Amino acid sequence: MLGTTDPTASGKEHALLVTTSQPLAGGCLSLSPMSPALIQIFLPLRDNDGTPFARDMYVRIYDELASRHGGATAFNRSPASGLWATSDDEVVEDVVVLIEVLVDELDRAWWKQFRLRMERDFRQERILARALACELL
Repeated sequence: MLGTTDPTASGKEHALLVTTSQPLAGGCLSLSPMSPALIQIFLPLRDNDGTPFARDMYVRIYDELASRHGGATAFNRSPASGLWATSDDEVVEDVVVLIEVLVDELDRAWWKQFRLRMERDFRQERILARALACELL
């Protein structure tokens, strides 16, 4: 369960967000396109050679998401780190920033295109983007 407030300044009432915890096979949740969802995008701080990405890349993404969806939250003060294995069993560490967006309806096609653009812009084989079913309380 995750609690957060709606960061929009559009006069909407602030709400507590609770993600559901009823995974299907493979650990994913079933989401109806018409139900609210919490979108999480994990963006790397450095490219595969260790060179930091420019700060303005993140600002543009954050501004785009906030403008399109009425708000966004960036967790950029305490980046997360994760490990993953390459196809040749090398373990690689990524340091990432998490951006969250609460949407009233899940537009899978738009989010897929957004993720593909992030993969291209950040020169990554895969950017983790996920949608979590949620209920506003």
